[in-house]
Amino acid sequence: MKTMTKTEIQNLDSEKIMNTYARFDLVIDHGKGSRCVSVDGKEYIDLTSGIGVNCLGYADEGWVAAVAEQAGKLQHCSNLFYSQPQVEVAEALTARTGMKKVFFGNSGAEANEAAIKTARKYGTTKKGENCNKIISLVNSFHGRTMATITATGQEHYHQYFTPFLDGFLYCPANDVDALKELVSDDVCAIMMEMVQGEGGVLDLDAAFVKAAAEICSQNDILLIVDEVQTGIGRTGKFFSYEYFDVKPDIVSFAKGIGGGLPIGGTLFGEKTCDVLQPGDHGTTYGGNPVAAAAARYVLSQIDDAFLEEVCKKGEYIKEKLLASPKVKSVTGLGLMMGIEVDSDKAAGEIVKEALAKGVMALTAKTKIRLLPPLNIPYEDIDEAIDILIEAIEN
Repeated sequence: MKTMTKTEIQNLDSEKIMNTYARFDLVIDHGKGSRCVSVDGKEYIDLTSGIGVNCLGYADEGWVAAVAEQAGKLQHCSNLFYSQPQVEVAEALTARTGMKKVFFGNSGAEANEAAIKTARKYGTTKKGENCNKIISLVNSFHGRTMATITATGQEHYHQYFTPFLDGFLYCPANDVDALKELVSDDVCAIMMEMVQGEGGVLDLDAAFVKAAAEICSQNDILLIVDEVQTGIGRTGKFFSYEYFDVKPDIVSFAKGIGGGLPIGGTLFGEKTCDVLQPGDHGTTYGGNPVAAAAARYVLSQIDDAFLEEVCKKGEYIKEKLLASPKVKSVTGLGLMMGIEVDSDKAAGEIVKEALAKGVMALTAKTKIRLLPPLNIPYEDIDEAIDILIEAIEN
């Protein structure tokens, strides 16, 4: 295979790939741990982990071995047949959460599609065909398919692709009275992220989450928690809903579970685990043996000690950031952070300056967003945060 230069890759990208991403000026060649190297040889500390996907960093040796072994044994089989890696991941997830069953897909959007379809079948079969409405939150983000983009409570996503799906209502986050006003006999589910990631890394209030769970319980409405970005240890709990002492009926997950390979899924509790039947839903690649082997390895690494370290590192980073007079606040949980700065520079400009100095970060609305590998070492944290603060302050 020919080795291409940075310019050759970028020119070919511009010519041949649909322009749906405002890419940064970085062409990554390889990586190890929380550091990667560009095609022109520059090293970067990655505080993005592929938007929360590379939870164990680049080229974790155990992960690579697990993927290679499975690829050499069975790379794919139809879901019309059984495979061991898939059932082992399902067993690990249900044992960890107390949920009953799982549906595997390839992405967060697919996981949320499965949640939406299940909720609507539950409502229409139990209460009649009009019980199909789902309440989501203003400023939420649930995906880019036609159903999940409609569930997303941000107006700027609701352009160009009309007609959008009917049956979605939007409640301001943390407004219990507004939520009660929206509840009716036609509502089958309430859907929310515990931390609104793409919406600006905004934590929900515990009282609001508790009230929503009680409303669901009292009215036989399903509680759906979107853990696509917050799940699989990202917040210092296996799933972020554990901070709020609630038990969802449906939980969607993706991103970090594959450690870099595309796998997601939807967990179902007692009320929902048998709603979908053969023919109701399906996928070609979901639960693919190689992706499942990657997930199996990731789950084996995330024990209580690992999660405790995620919390400690999150607090450590937060303390370092808040020592800067230019940092107004740090939101989020664990290693999912949103940084509000007191600066004339926009978050995107600061991120670009940090990138030029060798640190990769993200934005979320007006904030700088950090989603580093969950096992990032302290020496990389120190170097990266010092560079990021320098970009914020100068």
